[in-house]
Amino acid sequence: MADAKTILIVDDDVTLREMYEERLKQSGYQVIGGSDGEEAVNKAKSEHLNLIILDIMMPKVNGIDALKTLRDDEATKDIPVIILTALIQEIDKIKDILTEKDAYFIKSEEMPKDVVDKVAQILS
Repeated sequence: MADAKTILIVDDDVTLREMYEERLKQSGYQVIGGSDGEEAVNKAKSEHLNLIILDIMMPKVNGIDALKTLRDDEATKDIPVIILTALIQEIDKIKDILTEKDAYFIKSEEMPKDVVDKVAQILS
């Protein structure tokens, strides 16, 4: 599928990341995985991405710092980002750097289908 959109999903929870990778692949997307914010930034700079799904609480570089780095870089600032977090209070720390193309989900409140549907909406 040469024209498939490429999504980077970054989460240190391997089971959750693999579940989202599989769901997104079934929906026709090319998927790249990562396990921390440092990987997110590096892969965003080296790959042609259409969207990033990013956890907040991760080792090395957390999702908030990774998002700030992505927004400060001319090459990655316009990539839409969906934040997935277990901590609702963390959302307040990033609301000011989210754009109208971005979204966030609280892991315990959303079904994976909701996230995949939002990906489709953003990329349409």
